[in-house]
Amino acid sequence: MTSVEQDIDLREAEAFLYREARLADAFALEEWEALWTDDAVYHVPVDEHADPRTHMSIVFDNRSRIATRIRQLQTGRRHSQRPPSRLCRSVTNVEVLGQEGDDTVVGSVVQVLESRDRGRTWWVGRVTHRLRRVDGELRMAAKTVVLVDSDRALPTMSFLL
Repeated sequence: MTSVEQDIDLREAEAFLYREARLADAFALEEWEALWTDDAVYHVPVDEHADPRTHMSIVFDNRSRIATRIRQLQTGRRHSQRPPSRLCRSVTNVEVLGQEGDDTVVGSVVQVLESRDRGRTWWVGRVTHRLRRVDGELRMAAKTVVLVDSDRALPTMSFLL
């Protein structure tokens, strides 16, 4: 049985988000995957106000689908990631927004520079994390990325935001 604790302050939330960004940029996918809770949801909506169960999303993954996506990236056979994107994230404007049950809601802004043979693409958006302390460690129960350009035609996003 796991114990759940609350009280995540701004400095701890920032440190977690910076670590998550570093792991994703480095394609340290196993370590990145370990940051998620068992009931996690990863969502990149087209329309931030629409219900993802009834409307199209760019990404709407449960914990099992997150694991599948990571395994696919690790095979080296994802043609969209050959060669792998070079990524650099900047996480800013981090705020602790409140509590939802056992989760601390944290808002931030992310800017991701993706460099590929086709050129460079900026992915920019507002991110909401639901962080939960499980057995003394912070984990992501949910991550929602609302891209600034989500309502426009987007190039293939074959990496993890």
